[in-house]
Amino acid sequence: MTIPESAHYRIAHRTHYRYASMVAICQNQLRMMPRSFTRRLSGLECHQVETWIDPEPTVLHEHTDYYGNRVLSFAIESLHQELTVMVNSEVTVHQTGDVLNQESPAWESIVKRIKATEDRRWLIAQEYQFDSPRITLGPTYEEYARQSFTPGRPLVEAGIELTKRIHDDFKYDVTATDVNTTTDRAFELRAGVCQDFAHVQIACLRSIGIPARYISGYLRTVPPPGEPRLVGADESHAWISMYAGDALGWLDMDPTNACPANTNHIPICLGRDYSEVTPMRGVVLGGGATKLSVSVDVAPI
Repeated sequence: MTIPESAHYRIAHRTHYRYASMVAICQNQLRMMPRSFTRRLSGLECHQVETWIDPEPTVLHEHTDYYGNRVLSFAIESLHQELTVMVNSEVTVHQTGDVLNQESPAWESIVKRIKATEDRRWLIAQEYQFDSPRITLGPTYEEYARQSFTPGRPLVEAGIELTKRIHDDFKYDVTATDVNTTTDRAFELRAGVCQDFAHVQIACLRSIGIPARYISGYLRTVPPPGEPRLVGADESHAWISMYAGDALGWLDMDPTNACPANTNHIPICLGRDYSEVTPMRGVVLGGGATKLSVSVDVAPI
């Protein structure tokens, strides 16, 4: 399948909570709203975003967080037993170059330039070299990464091989982990979902000094030939972005699918790991047991 240089989408993300008993107060933050950006080889145009919340919030406020993500905070201060949040957006994803064809310097030279503050983005890149709430660096990840990052190897070539190795060595298994599984546990199991694959690759890259960050978003799924698209069958997705030096900037890789990100990938938020880009999180007073259902529909236009 030929991947287009631009792709236009409508996205509908529905989250529904049903509580066993009444909730008196809830406070939540949403990170589901895309933002426009341009990078060396990719970009995204956000044409419009609409958010619908039921019951109607008592307090509603939007701000931009430290990483530039759009955040909608709201509070409902009336009794309710259900909560529904709908975020509808329309975006265009652009890709101006093929990552596979990019020439890049040896990976060690990029690490050295950041350390010596010679790279013009060194300060921002440096933030993504260290431990974060869900990722702890260590010799185990370094050893795994160095099987691909051999001395003098171009960064892009090594990064793509690491992406494919994680895909081949780890089993995609939705029953093996959950949202709270640690990166160390996922690495030990050699199994998990896109969140785990992304955390593992970030841990490997950071452990050898390469800045890497976590990207949350959506993935356009293509049905088998002759079969219709299933509305609501798409899901939230996660992949990684590694820093390739001031000439190339940030390059996105998808270890779950063993490929560089392309116009089938729709980035929404970025952070150091999943804890900083959770699509929806908050606290409730009351409610008891909770039943959660989520549906995402990514429709190409």
